[in-house]
Amino acid sequence: MANIASAKKRARQAVVRREHNMMLTSRMRTAVKKVIKAIQSGDKTVAQEAYQAAVPVIDGSVTKGMIHKNKAARHKSRLNARIRAM
Repeated sequence: MANIASAKKRARQAVVRREHNMMLTSRMRTAVKKVIKAIQSGDKTVAQEAYQAAVPVIDGSVTKGMIHKNKAARHKSRLNARIRAM
């Protein structure tokens, strides 16, 4: 356990940041899952709408430092390829 005041503050900040990061990660995963679910249902228009909603969420995760830009590009590319293959 931290004894110095600054270390205690950093520990508190780490807890808050972790919760915030988990929320952002969960939001991104949910957006991706919605696209996958729409693809599996077979409705192309719903899948495209879900994809259009997921792209800003994925890109936002990059700007916030949650994921690497190449991982975001990979997610978007694979989802879009699955939609085009429908």
